[in-house]
Amino acid sequence: MTLDSSAASFLQMLVDAGRPPLHESIPVDARAGYDALAPFGGEGADVESVTETTIDGVPCHVVRPLEVSTPPVLVWFHGGGWVIGSAEASLAVCRDLAAAAGCAVVSVDYRLAPEHPAPAAVMDCTAVTKWVLEHGSEIGLDHRRVAVGGDSAGGNLSALVALDLGEELCHQALVYPAVDLTISHPSIDENAEGYLLTKAGMEWFVGHYLGGTGIEAGDASVSPLAAPSARMRNAATASVLVAGFDPLRDEGLAYATALSDAGVATQTKAFSGQIHGFFSYRMLIPEAEEAIDWVAQQLKDAFAQR
Repeated sequence: MTLDSSAASFLQMLVDAGRPPLHESIPVDARAGYDALAPFGGEGADVESVTETTIDGVPCHVVRPLEVSTPPVLVWFHGGGWVIGSAEASLAVCRDLAAAAGCAVVSVDYRLAPEHPAPAAVMDCTAVTKWVLEHGSEIGLDHRRVAVGGDSAGGNLSALVALDLGEELCHQALVYPAVDLTISHPSIDENAEGYLLTKAGMEWFVGHYLGGTGIEAGDASVSPLAAPSARMRNAATASVLVAGFDPLRDEGLAYATALSDAGVATQTKAFSGQIHGFFSYRMLIPEAEEAIDWVAQQLKDAFAQR
């Protein structure tokens, strides 16, 4: 594999800026640093509206596409290792997905660790998704066609919600998901340093997320890859996107295989020259647009089958 030149330029820009390593930061500083990168996602596509609301006590952004009266819904969970990130910082991606897939996007501002460790994020994401399934029609959404999706930690949350809600959902879109918190797959060491997300960074995230909870990293309540195949069997169809220079590459591929082996229709797309996080930075990494379009097409296909 060869590192994409635009990804390499992005990484060099971060080095030149003198950004401190994530694992040497405190959460408040790490959040500010992550949010400062949001403009590299652009403003996002034109949509009908973006509104801030609260769903079952959880803050959310609702993005509605142009010219779709009762759109299907993607409930989106942002990335950031359960510690950083926000619905606001991921707004450009949500606008792009809404426009490309012709769906509404409900982006969830779930509670973050370490202030709110596991399972707070899972509880928030599940609550919002259940509300959309049961009450989405009350706000002009097609509650019969609901998918979940997210990047990184958001992919983890999407997979867990999809396991919980099963065939009530029509799809799960997992973008370089963190599905095994034991941090033990070969790509964790192969891509341990130098590609934005690091092994030390993952250890920092998991430490904040699980610290003091008593939940083991390999527990299926936080690591979907540990779920038995009998539980996976009823999950919604899936699309799994991975990046070649990502510490999480191998666990994402392993989860796609596990879903497929359990009988779940699963599509996998590997961007072999890319790094973790590229999906959010299409202003600097052009291949992000192709990745967004691929996820959007998977969603469109799934919505069309309901």
